[in-house]
Amino acid sequence: MKPKIHRGRRLSTRRKMAIAALSVAPVALLTALPATALADEHTPLGVSDETQFILNTFAFLVWGALVMWMCAGFTMLESGAVRTKNASMICLKNIGIFSIASLAYYFIGYNLMYVDVGDLIGSFEFLYGPSDAELGLIDGAVEHVGDVVGNGYAVMSDWFFQMVFVATAASIVSGAIAERVKMWVFFVFTLLLTAFIYPIVGAWYWGGGWLAEEGFVDFAGSTIVHSTGGWAALAGVLIIGPRLGKFRKDGTVKPTPPSNVLLVTLGVLILWLGWFGFNGGSQLALGSAADAVAMSNILVNTTLAAAAGVLAALAVSRPIMGRMDLFAGLNGALAGLVSITAAPYLTEHWWSIIIGAIGGVICTLAIKGLEKLKIDDVVGAIPAHLVCGIWGTLAASIAGDASFGTQLIGVLAVGGFVFAASLVAWKLLDVIFGLRIEANAERLGQDTAELGIETYPEFVLMPEDFGDDD
Repeated sequence: MKPKIHRGRRLSTRRKMAIAALSVAPVALLTALPATALADEHTPLGVSDETQFILNTFAFLVWGALVMWMCAGFTMLESGAVRTKNASMICLKNIGIFSIASLAYYFIGYNLMYVDVGDLIGSFEFLYGPSDAELGLIDGAVEHVGDVVGNGYAVMSDWFFQMVFVATAASIVSGAIAERVKMWVFFVFTLLLTAFIYPIVGAWYWGGGWLAEEGFVDFAGSTIVHSTGGWAALAGVLIIGPRLGKFRKDGTVKPTPPSNVLLVTLGVLILWLGWFGFNGGSQLALGSAADAVAMSNILVNTTLAAAAGVLAALAVSRPIMGRMDLFAGLNGALAGLVSITAAPYLTEHWWSIIIGAIGGVICTLAIKGLEKLKIDDVVGAIPAHLVCGIWGTLAASIAGDASFGTQLIGVLAVGGFVFAASLVAWKLLDVIFGLRIEANAERLGQDTAELGIETYPEFVLMPEDFGDDD
């Protein structure tokens, strides 16, 4: 079985212990640290293996919960970006995405990504769960404590942390194809993405597959997560086509500004918060001073890149978009975050500012470019996640110690596989079920047409008139 690469360094093997703690409160952790510091006179600043195990597991669970909260960010961003007549559908789709991703990754995805991975893919292990040693420890067999602690972290804490990342990749797709795709057909694609497509590319690197052997670097997922979601979104947008009336026959673009700027802004800020868990948690350890220092640097770089992305996007929005564009600035934050995700561990913090700022500029250019190509991406997911995911992955060779050639190979390999697999999946779903809702339902809105509910019932709902452009 090949070792897992995950996102950061692999945890070292822990020596066996005599006593295991089945649970621990934060106060107990704080009081335990001084005591463990005195346990070994030769390593006065060290902590016991068991304390490291507890801290590592605790970090997986807390950072994972923070990444899960990004689902709320995607929900707010998307529901505010679409027209009010489709906001309820966005809410349902996002909670559905997380539910499908959780189950698909439990039954299939994690196995393919991490269990006995060869060069390309893992193997299937039905009902993945705690180790035998952990089960024995729960039943009171304290002799298993050494084996449990020796793993470095609780088995299912690792599963939980990996699972919330796959949900993020699926959420990227939702926003790009909003307002015109059938709910259940989208859910079927989400199942395919989270059970098969994402785990396969994840196995290539984080599972210890061929990309890991080539020396590819993607610390927290600029390519593995964000570009994967972006490529899947691009394939879907190309198959499903633009919204009715978005591109007029005379070549002009119908403006579709966010219906609720407050929600979009809240969504971006929630995602920014969640990114601390996304990048910081990818250190995969919190059992030493080195881990704590590394996490501190990662969180600082994450913030600096996002801030630079905002200001750079705003600075170029007037010459590119013709106005000081709020939506460009908000997407600039996401662009900076995605861009730094491949290498957030840089110790020279000014590099993160440069990487984030360039991400904000290219994201704004890509938003305008998609309009020129008549590709309708409702929330700007493709520019922020795909384009900046590619940039961030390549930037890891500029600012970090990665090889540019290897990084480019990884970008092309992941992009080629995900785009091709997604294109085939979307096309088959279109042929079998039909992707688009009916034209009348699109005019009226999915909330009323499909769900029988209005997000803002105090408003008078009027179907849009697209003239002869539909």
